[in-house]
Amino acid sequence: MPANTESYTNDFLGLISANERLIYKVCRVYEHDTDSRQDLFQEIVLQAWSAYPRYRHAATFSTWLYRIALNTAITFQRKSKKNIVTSVAELPDVHPATSVVAQEKYELMYELIASLPAMEKALIVLYLDDYPYREIADMLGISESNVGTKLARIKEKLRKQAAVLSNV
Repeated sequence: MPANTESYTNDFLGLISANERLIYKVCRVYEHDTDSRQDLFQEIVLQAWSAYPRYRHAATFSTWLYRIALNTAITFQRKSKKNIVTSVAELPDVHPATSVVAQEKYELMYELIASLPAMEKALIVLYLDDYPYREIADMLGISESNVGTKLARIKEKLRKQAAVLSNV
């Protein structure tokens, strides 16, 4: 930790504040109830704080934080051994949908994403946040072409699941 601890702490808190939506998205996808999401949020910030002295600016802070958030969420999920399937009723209304139909589609999308295995969840969340394939590959430790292949399969899986649910 640098000599000027207050400045160091303020820098970190400013970066976390600027990127808190990123953390909330990861929490929402990996945990289904509010208390678990809050616990996960705190754990991600704690892990980021612990790792911050080693942050070397090789990647943007948001990319670095995403990697920590995803790894922490996966570990947190394994430790808690909870069923992560989210019901539509438990999803908070955070999307500014303009119609009931759009809101239902949005909630269904998050429900389906929440039911994916950890790696697939991480991939789709990063994709939905418009990260380039190269950054996704770096964050998840897979090749860039593997990102494209896996995303195509995940999208198809989500389309099929949505179609089945809409026909029920």
